[in-house]
Amino acid sequence: MKVAVFNTKPYDRQFLAAANTKDGDRHELRFLEPRLGLDTAQLSGNADAICAFVNDGLDRSILEKLKANGVRLVALRCAGFNNVDLMAARDLEITVARVPAYSPSAVAEHTVALILSLNRRIHRAHARVREGNFALDGLLGFDLRGRSIGIVGTGNIGLCLAGIMTGFGCRVLGFDPRPNPAFEALGGRLVGLEELLAESDIVSLHCPLTPDTRHMIDDTSIAKMKSGVMLINTGRGALIDTRAVIQGLKSKKIGFLGLDVYEEESDLFFENLSGQIIQDDDFARLLTFPNVLITGHQAFFTQEALMEIAETTIRNISQFELTGQAAHPISLELRV
Repeated sequence: MKVAVFNTKPYDRQFLAAANTKDGDRHELRFLEPRLGLDTAQLSGNADAICAFVNDGLDRSILEKLKANGVRLVALRCAGFNNVDLMAARDLEITVARVPAYSPSAVAEHTVALILSLNRRIHRAHARVREGNFALDGLLGFDLRGRSIGIVGTGNIGLCLAGIMTGFGCRVLGFDPRPNPAFEALGGRLVGLEELLAESDIVSLHCPLTPDTRHMIDDTSIAKMKSGVMLINTGRGALIDTRAVIQGLKSKKIGFLGLDVYEEESDLFFENLSGQIIQDDDFARLLTFPNVLITGHQAFFTQEALMEIAETTIRNISQFELTGQAAHPISLELRV
């Protein structure tokens, strides 16, 4: 198949090309640097399929342009699909496929990196030492052993995080509308969301973004948390109401905040903006807090994860070519 790959970085080219070679170089991959949007959709040319990322636009108007160019498959090289108008895709008879799972260890381990860095103030200590400041004032942390961590979402990533935190000697609590029995087999305890928020010293988010979970962390839920709680989000940016979290930081209800995702990240992440002025006032405000650590949607970024993402993406394309059905299609039912 002819595939237009939008929003590509050097690592996308490397891993997708390798996966295609492994599959016999059966597909013609055309790598495009621009993000997919209304003004770039025409770059799909005569492609049979397009490959898009989590921050590419795939609303009805864009899908209509792709359809007019002959596109029959949208192969997402990510798990999230809240950027896709699935109803429009169905109406236009465009199949949408994704990578449902890839190296849960990658995201879980990055979550732990944020927890440890915030707790022991590694980011601040690093900056101090580089300036010759070896004072320990302001760097006091706490033992993780004996602390409670609440994991919202007990799927593959949440389960992996539970195993790691159990190793630290933490008390592990979990909440999920669809409880995973394997969570309790690891020594975790499944509880209601309110109990999790009230009892956890650390709250970590690992659930999909749906209408029900959007801004699940808001003024009301923050009020139910322990004073000085550590809040970590490596799931989806819009799980958190940013302005509510800023107020929580100012009131010191939230003692630590670690983010790898942000609800308005599409205008920020994956690009070098170091020579520009950030226009997002809420994001700029977050950067002023000494107890906030933000990484730019980096949690997935390991060799193993990129290999799995590329190989699953190529598998989706190959199976669609052979059968008309992708290996991992997305249906409207997945939104609920």
